Amino acid sequence: MSYISELEKVEDVYVDLHTHQKHTRCSGCGNYGILNAVMRSIALEWYKPHEVIIANDVWCSGNMSDKIMTNTIHGLHGRVNALASGIHCAVPNVPIIAFAWDGATLSEWINHLIHTARNNYNFTFLLHNNQNYWLTTGQASSTTPRWTNMKATAGEVTSQPLIPAHIVLSAWGTFFARWYSWNVEQLTKLIRAAMNHPWYACIEILQLCPTYNKATPVDRYEKRVYDVSERADYDKTDKYQAMKVVEDTDHIATWILYTNTQEKDFMSLQAHRNDIATQPVDEVVQCDVTELLASFIV
Repeated sequence: MSYISELEKVEDVYVDLHTHQKHTRCSGCGNYGILNAVMRSIALEWYKPHEVIIANDVWCSGNMSDKIMTNTIHGLHGRVNALASGIHCAVPNVPIIAFAWDGATLSEWINHLIHTARNNYNFTFLLHNNQNYWLTTGQASSTTPRWTNMKATAGEVTSQPLIPAHIVLSAWGTFFARWYSWNVEQLTKLIRAAMNHPWYACIEILQLCPTYNKATPVDRYEKRVYDVSERADYDKTDKYQAMKVVEDTDHIATWILYTNTQEKDFMSLQAHRNDIATQPVDEVVQCDVTELLASFIV
C-alpha cells in the first residue's frame, strides 16, 4: 500500500487530531512539519486521540500542546524527559511522545536526557534541533557549530558543540535516529518506527529556524544530508559506528543510526511488580493526613 493510500484510510482519525487553535509560529518554521508528521504517525498507527499522551517543553517546541487533540501536558523548561519518564511509570502501556528543543535538552537539564536514556523509559522523544535559542532571538545553544555568528551572541561561537547522539548512546540509549523537519513523509515513517520501538527512542530533528538562525537554511542541509540505510557498509546495531558517523558535519548521516532490541524498558525490570496486575496510576489513593499534620503543630 502506498503512503498516500495509507493516509486516505485514516483521514478521519487525522482530522480528529486537529484543534481550532490559531498557529502562531513564524512562517517557514520547522514545527509545522514536525506537528504534521506526529499527527500522521498517530493516525497511521490507528491510535485514537484520547489513547496517546504528548508531553511538551516550553517555547516554540511547546507551542504544540493546544494544536493537537490528544492528552497533552505542557511541562517546565527542560524537564520534559523527566516528565515523560514519570508518565511512563504511571501508565506503562500508553504511547507517549515528548517534544523539546536543543537549548532546554542539552543546556538547562542535560542530566534528564542522560538518565532517561540509561533507564530506558518507554516513550518517543523528538529533539527539535535548530542550533539556537529561539525566543532569545538567536542566542547560540549547546549545538550551535563552532565559529558561527549568531544574532544574540557576541562575536563568534567559540565552544565545541555537543552532539546529541553522543549523549544518548554513551548513556546506553537503545534507539537514536536523525531526520529533518521539511520532509514530512519520511519523518512520519521514522516517528512510527520510534513509536514501535518498545523502549526509549530519541529522534534528533534538524529543524529550520528561518527567523533567528540564518546559518542553517534548507540548502545548507540538502547539500550535506544522506540516508545511512543506503550505505551497504552501515550497521545500525553498531553503536560505535553510529557515534563516529555523527561527528562528520559535512556529510550529515540521517535515518535510524542505532537500534538495540536486546534490552527491556524500566518498568519491565521492576521485579517487585511481577505479580501486580494493576498499573501504578490505578494504585493512587487519597489519604487523610490531618492527624499527621496535627502532630507537628505545637
